[in-house]
Amino acid sequence: MARSGSGTPKATVSDVARQAGVSPATVSRVLSGNHPVAGATRTKVLRAIRELDYVVNAHARALSGGQPKTVAIILTDVSAPFFNTVARGIERQAALEQRLCLISSTDGDPDRELAIVTMLREQNTGAVCLIGGVLDTPEYRERMATLAHALHSADSRLVLCGRPSPGPDLPVTVVEYDNEGGAFAATSHLLSNGHRRIVFLGGVEGNTTTNERLAGVKRAMSAYGLSMPPELIVPGALIRRFGYQATQRLLADGVEFTAIFGCDDLVAAGAVAALRDAGVDVPREVSVIGYDDLSPAEDVHPALTTVHIPHDELGRTALRLALHRDDPDAPEQHVVLGTHIVVRRSVAPRLPQP
Repeated sequence: MARSGSGTPKATVSDVARQAGVSPATVSRVLSGNHPVAGATRTKVLRAIRELDYVVNAHARALSGGQPKTVAIILTDVSAPFFNTVARGIERQAALEQRLCLISSTDGDPDRELAIVTMLREQNTGAVCLIGGVLDTPEYRERMATLAHALHSADSRLVLCGRPSPGPDLPVTVVEYDNEGGAFAATSHLLSNGHRRIVFLGGVEGNTTTNERLAGVKRAMSAYGLSMPPELIVPGALIRRFGYQATQRLLADGVEFTAIFGCDDLVAAGAVAALRDAGVDVPREVSVIGYDDLSPAEDVHPALTTVHIPHDELGRTALRLALHRDDPDAPEQHVVLGTHIVVRRSVAPRLPQP
């Protein structure tokens, strides 16, 4: 081993290679991240790096043209629980991969999203992760295709978490969850409890997440020979205040319903609060179900029945697939994870009609 200025032995690439049982060139490929390396080999090299406390010479790497790659996470809203929990999964996987995470927010502005991704491409970012649903338009698909190819040409990767692929044959990593299936199961749960007048509350019109959840609701209704009346579809912001105010309006307008499907848990929590304040018993008079299985699902009273999304797994899987896309045994780059209902206390059988 070489010695540092303090006289402490300092590990070299050759030391790491010897410890891992590979060639120095293989160690360099793992460190650069620019060439395919088998997963088992990568694991051995990373273990040797940890055991020897090997530190990359940043100056030498800069001279060789290789730079340590970061992982970028782009959120619509940094304060939203859904985005945060998926981002946490990405960050945890990045830590395992010895990558640094950068986080940016777009506030829903597609032009800002484009500007951020362009800047990250110029910064030699290893992967750019976009989280959550989006307004699916021809312009969006064209923009995503351009970004995907631009990142690919820079040896980077566009990663989509919780949103569908913008088109076939694009160099992207896509990890979705069974959004429509979760909504179908949740609505079927309400229907099996005798509910027929079910309000779909919240969600931005045209957003991919909203569209898929509403499609699941309609499919479940259709399976029971029912249709979804337009007055029971109430789109809006995915915030608690909207759920509260919209439920107040439904009650004031005399709309008949016995159950509410909140497009997410925050909307559902607002609906529960509005019903409680109006003297309506949940779930004896009106049942409420949410989606996401995030706070405040367990803290509402009564505790909220909801659809669980594997948020952490969503983020971890997306980044792992993206960073190891060139491995000889690399798996499929488009994965759909499962969802399931978490039954708590906010749903009950419909009361018999007098």
